[in-house]
Amino acid sequence: MKQSLQLKLGQQLTMTPQLQQAIKLLQLSTLDLQQEIQLALDSNPMLELIEDDGESSTAESSDNGINEQLSTQSEQSSAADTIQDPQADSLPTGEWDETMPNELPVDTQWDDLLPSSSAPPRAAPEGGEMDFDQRNSVEPELQDLLLWQLNLTRLSDVDRVIAMSIIDSVDGMGRLTVSPEEIHQSLEDELEIDLDEVVAVLHALQQFEPAGVCARDLQECLMIQLKQLPASTQWLEQAKQMVSRHMSQLASGDFPQIQRRMRLKEDQLIQVMELVQTLQPFPGEGVGADATEYIVPDVFVSKQNGRWRVELNPDIAPRIRINEGYAGMIRRADNSTDNNYLRDNLQEAKWFLKSLQSRNETLMKVATRIVEHQRNFLEYGAEAMKPLVLHDIAEAVEMHESTISRVTTRKYMHTPRGIFELKYFFSSHVATTSGGECSSTAIRALIKKLVAAENPRKPLSDNKITQLLEEQGIKVARRTVAKYRDTLFIPPSNERKRLV
Repeated sequence: MKQSLQLKLGQQLTMTPQLQQAIKLLQLSTLDLQQEIQLALDSNPMLELIEDDGESSTAESSDNGINEQLSTQSEQSSAADTIQDPQADSLPTGEWDETMPNELPVDTQWDDLLPSSSAPPRAAPEGGEMDFDQRNSVEPELQDLLLWQLNLTRLSDVDRVIAMSIIDSVDGMGRLTVSPEEIHQSLEDELEIDLDEVVAVLHALQQFEPAGVCARDLQECLMIQLKQLPASTQWLEQAKQMVSRHMSQLASGDFPQIQRRMRLKEDQLIQVMELVQTLQPFPGEGVGADATEYIVPDVFVSKQNGRWRVELNPDIAPRIRINEGYAGMIRRADNSTDNNYLRDNLQEAKWFLKSLQSRNETLMKVATRIVEHQRNFLEYGAEAMKPLVLHDIAEAVEMHESTISRVTTRKYMHTPRGIFELKYFFSSHVATTSGGECSSTAIRALIKKLVAAENPRKPLSDNKITQLLEEQGIKVARRTVAKYRDTLFIPPSNERKRLV
């Protein structure tokens, strides 16, 4: 093969640290952004917080932090000379601005450059400090609650080992995930016990709180709860008979057969059903709940004088600026360690402020375009939602779809109809009989409305919902209706059937 030299022209994006910072800030959520700003304030002495009264917060710790990093005593004395005459050789702020581009090149393909996750995991705070909620909230897991009750119960050492093995086999919903036979086999080598002893310990644990815990299936769970009710409870015996003998008909909603077999009138069957519906099928669901997640809206949308107004939340991030006192300490031609330290921090501070400004401008552009496109949703609700994809907004604001995807992830909009993630306003479309398009979000809203208005005695099947939508000019297949119904957590028609 003959070797030769060729000259090619091409464009290639270089991921500079400044560009990486701009991309990182763009995709952070509100709470993560506040933490990132606080970290910048703590680590960069050139940044200062603007208080509500307009004065900056220059704490003594900031001065001490700078003095510590200005190293030796001799260097501190030269820094003191600089402070005494800050204007003699100070570097004008405008010369630094000339090196800063007006717009950051954050509009690019990021999938190959950064992880697809919205934000990297945050490191634990130094010194073992924890969040206030983590320090003060008490949310024991279900196993912890069961072990606490076990410690208050008098059992032999062997039975206690069996009980701990059973508790370890209980899932988060309170259901026993293995059979007593399997527990017996796992303990048979170290303990000389019979299967009856395992079952006896299981029955003892089934009396623990929450009621119905350690049950092997739904039927046993409901029966445990019914047995713990007072004997004076009305329709208690009938409810026990229904759960123990007619569970399959109860699950399928075959109420006429239950009524005929139990020889109950319709009003009597209704009262028995009301008692059964008070039971908890998943006893452990309310124990060890997830930690509270707070949502702070990034954008506020309100209607003023007949026009929809979009504005950024002024409280989502503290206002920061360059500390002019420290910036004035920089000398133009001084290459000392102190001067280079201040120079580097000033450059980083300006890039950080520029990245924040770019993030806010991009978020404002995208939110404004979304509101313009989904004005009918704000006026009339989810049924008036229009089809919208990322490409539509990307074309309107002249950015890439990947940029729009990250801007709309974990960003929330406060509207008169509630708080929604920006991605909520994007949905695919379905053709209508008139040749137009209908949003999948609007179709889901219509399905939810039809199910809410249906006769509980004769709930609408998926085929019937398809016909009703077609009468309104929306052509969807039955399997599409079933898929949308599942996303709304609406059970099939046979499970929605009720007596009242």
